[in-house]
Amino acid sequence: MLDAMASSNPAAPRPCDLLVHGAAELATPLGCTPLGGAAMGRIRVVPDGAVAVVDGCIVEVGAAGELEARWAPAKRLDARGGLLVPGFVDAHSHPVFAGTREEEFELRTLGATYVEIARSGGGILSSVRGVREAGEEQLLQLLLARAERFLDHGTTTLEAKSGYGLTLVDELKSLRAIAAANRLQALELVPTFLGAHDYPLEHRDHKARYVDLLVEEMLPAVAASGLAQGADVFVEAHVYDVAAARRILLKAKELGLVRRLHADQLSLSGGALLAAEVGAASADHLEHVDDAGAEALLAAGVVPVLAPLVPLYLRQEREAPGRRLVDRGLPVAVSTDFNPGSCYCLNMQEALAFAALRYRFTAAECLVAATLNPACALGLGATHGTLEPGKQADLLVLDMPNHRRLAYELGRNAARAVVKRGIVVRERPGPTL
Repeated sequence: MLDAMASSNPAAPRPCDLLVHGAAELATPLGCTPLGGAAMGRIRVVPDGAVAVVDGCIVEVGAAGELEARWAPAKRLDARGGLLVPGFVDAHSHPVFAGTREEEFELRTLGATYVEIARSGGGILSSVRGVREAGEEQLLQLLLARAERFLDHGTTTLEAKSGYGLTLVDELKSLRAIAAANRLQALELVPTFLGAHDYPLEHRDHKARYVDLLVEEMLPAVAASGLAQGADVFVEAHVYDVAAARRILLKAKELGLVRRLHADQLSLSGGALLAAEVGAASADHLEHVDDAGAEALLAAGVVPVLAPLVPLYLRQEREAPGRRLVDRGLPVAVSTDFNPGSCYCLNMQEALAFAALRYRFTAAECLVAATLNPACALGLGATHGTLEPGKQADLLVLDMPNHRRLAYELGRNAARAVVKRGIVVRERPGPTL
């Protein structure tokens, strides 16, 4: 039907809600399924590209001259020589917290490790104290402010984890804040329950008791609430071993929750193999993944979600083998992993620059890793992540003349205009640099 609309009598332009035009270049992946291997580097590039939007969805993508002849827009957005791409999809973040942890950043500067800080009562448990002391309205206001900053930098869809409450009451409080934020602003939040982020102090000497609590009470209550689409587990020696994580994730599967894992981040913990075993949607971090783990992820159709800024923040030399994973055929996504401890950065543009610098991703691979692949990791590949007819109109105009600049530039917010569901939610002036 949309194609019929687009190809009807060119002498009588059809009405549309929005026409985005004036781009030096439009660049987008294509399709509804994740792309790996050589396919991850193939994108559609349209010089002087444009997009027409009706009812929040894309109805046509092509050369501006052709769309100008076919559509009569109620509103125009002039890209002014910029780059037009899909809105960024960030598939891993921890945005619900109260209080920051810059003192830990300095401790790492002086030589302390992530695990040492965690074992001394800092790290995740520091943020747990903040969330438990905060009211729901305070968490909501903090999350709303962060959502605005994500939009400012071009992210239009964000996976948002709980995980700093570690009691049923405080986890539900965090998830309700996410639900409220979804209703009150434009950034689309995909909620994940991360009750298995660490062991709270009151269960540190009785870890099996807390796993029982997660499986028997917290997961069923979260599933019944409808506040989370997925459940995540931090699989690592100092937190949840494979046996405990398997039990939690299988319960999540039984309850119909999407499975996600922090996998093989600080050691070869078996997280990637477990992600494949339980049919996870994503396995995240993967700094220590081996060939067996990578092959298991590929065979099971699990999307690796890498966080290139985290080793930088943690001052770790070991990084995820991004280039090797793509060459093996895996459809890699790139995320910020925004959180108060190991990556206080919510700018996907920075994450992509480091993916290019550290993983040796091409600009086209960076674009796919920030749009279609993470959308698929969140179960949104049919509606998000590309500029194609029928997809949700989530668009980003960058202050760049071509898509190769995306991986070339570092340290500047180049987001010129942001469109979410066909609505222009950000627009700023300025020449293309």
